Amino acid sequence: MASTKPSKGERKLILTLEGDVVREYTVGPRSISIGRKHGNDIQLNDLTISGRHAMITSIPDYVFIEDLGSTNGTLVNGNHIKKVALEHGDIIQIGHHQFTYLCQIEAKYEPTMFVKAEFDETQMIIPDWDETNEAIIKGQPLGGLRTLNGPVTKSVMELRKAYNAIGFQSKRMALITRGTKGYTIAAVTSTRSRRAMDIPLINGIPLSTEPQPLNENDVINIAGFEVEFYYIR
Repeated sequence: MASTKPSKGERKLILTLEGDVVREYTVGPRSISIGRKHGNDIQLNDLTISGRHAMITSIPDYVFIEDLGSTNGTLVNGNHIKKVALEHGDIIQIGHHQFTYLCQIEAKYEPTMFVKAEFDETQMIIPDWDETNEAIIKGQPLGGLRTLNGPVTKSVMELRKAYNAIGFQSKRMALITRGTKGYTIAAVTSTRSRRAMDIPLINGIPLSTEPQPLNENDVINIAGFEVEFYYIR
């Protein structure tokens, strides 16, 4: 990733979980440790995060993030990193949490959509579902979503779980299912019960509650935010 000097404005990390802003942190000359255990500067209660997961360090012209040998890794703009200089707008993924790095004092963060892996018992009643089917799913190509607009256009979200809810500001709007024949998507509730802005779209067409196949390069619109479905190579 090419490095550019940030502006002289304030540097911040915006912590979000499932699209909602949790907290803002000012990035100063002092190092910032991130992890699950007590004693970190940013402590995150998330079992997918290591005890001491990552470190933010600053020098006069640059801010760096370093993975501290974590179990699940640290991603910047969807790429696993060891140590990298951060640029304005970079998206840091640590466990289920995301940080947006801002280095311009006039920059603003807007809440965006979220993708949440979940287990929905009402959706899990599937005939002849067994361990063989689970093995088939794990052997299939992994799908993902990449954002096309909004303040986090570089964000990449993997769809590893069987069920992934998509929504905006804590509202579940659509469900992506990973099955033995690929991925499908369906609206959570009927379009009749929603405002126009709350109706999810796929390739510009309102999404129904009946599951339909997700094809590579399909574009999903959630409250004006667009993501593209693709297979991670």
